[in-house]
Amino acid sequence: MTDQPSFDRMWDELTPIGRSAATGGYQRFAWTRVDHDLREWFAGQAAGRGLSLTLDRAGNQWAWWGEPSAGLRGLAIGSHLDSVPDGGAFDGPLGVVSAFAAVDALRRQGFAPRRPIGIVNFGDEEGARFGIACAGSRLITGALPADRARALTDAEGTPMAEAMRASGLDPDSVGADPETLGRLECFVELHVEQGRGLVDLGQPVAVGSQIWPHGRWRIELPGEANHAGTTRLADRRDPMLAYARLILAAREAAERRGSVATMGKVSVFPNGVNAIPSRVTAWLDARGPDAEQVLAVVAELQALAGDAGGSLLRESWTEATRFEAALSDRISAVLPDAPALGTGAGHDAGILANAGIPTAMLFVRNPSGVSHSPAEHAELADCHAGVRALTSVVAELAG
Repeated sequence: MTDQPSFDRMWDELTPIGRSAATGGYQRFAWTRVDHDLREWFAGQAAGRGLSLTLDRAGNQWAWWGEPSAGLRGLAIGSHLDSVPDGGAFDGPLGVVSAFAAVDALRRQGFAPRRPIGIVNFGDEEGARFGIACAGSRLITGALPADRARALTDAEGTPMAEAMRASGLDPDSVGADPETLGRLECFVELHVEQGRGLVDLGQPVAVGSQIWPHGRWRIELPGEANHAGTTRLADRRDPMLAYARLILAAREAAERRGSVATMGKVSVFPNGVNAIPSRVTAWLDARGPDAEQVLAVVAELQALAGDAGGSLLRESWTEATRFEAALSDRISAVLPDAPALGTGAGHDAGILANAGIPTAMLFVRNPSGVSHSPAEHAELADCHAGVRALTSVVAELAG
């Protein structure tokens, strides 16, 4: 039986943090005051349950019920608390709140785990501030080199190292963390679905089958600053034209190759109404079920950027993630009514899986099919169903 009051109370506590009064969306970015408040909330939940709280070398938070060791590695559950700009309430936090609620439900049942259980809050999963998705899990697995991470800058030019230091984390200690990974037997991440698969299937919960290969690229397009009113069209070197061509080319190439491509972030300099830009920096997000086709889309855009005198540089790439069959089979046996469901969204679970950690995912129905938006939603009854499913999975894997 789910500890429903526990879930509801935590959800109500977490909901106001970082929420925009104007839009209802969230601004929860890494190494900010809001991020500090979220981390304090997580630490308070751990302390209130008598769980031991540790930080790894990337600042990810771990709350342990029992002490994992090389001889008795732990089961980890959880997700992240950060958001995309003006994001929804459920992407990430649903997994963290559900993890604490599952532990509460197990304790109410008198469950005595034979394996330590850890709840994790991965930092900077969305990459909204510094541009690298799943930065916290990439750092500890070594997929993101520490020197590169420290040098990343936000839109204000603040390096990640400086932001970490201001938040109390020593950036010089950041890096791959085999000790933390060595404490893990497996990881299960519950997440709101970011599409309409479960709506179509008529089920509240699914077991993840795979994560599509996906990546991000930064595009630099040079131009020449000039006056918008006095410069003839024939004399202009306007990088916005190249940017517009790339947007259309990305859509066309993705459609042709069975993939998706998005150019949703752009920085224009000097960004004046009456000024021709001297530089455009844009970002491409590309993903799909077939890695070869995704990379072919990127290659086409790289050639176009080069024709315009620009460049397209990879910031991150994650191969297709197929969750460990034996672990997924155990979970499916516990949840016989839950269908298997793949996703095009990236997750920390995918980073750990590609680093060799046995990993699985659960998805909770999103009736809107909308994510990364204030319209993202999950019905309370489905959230409770997700907690019940996660509780059963934890009892199976840690019992």
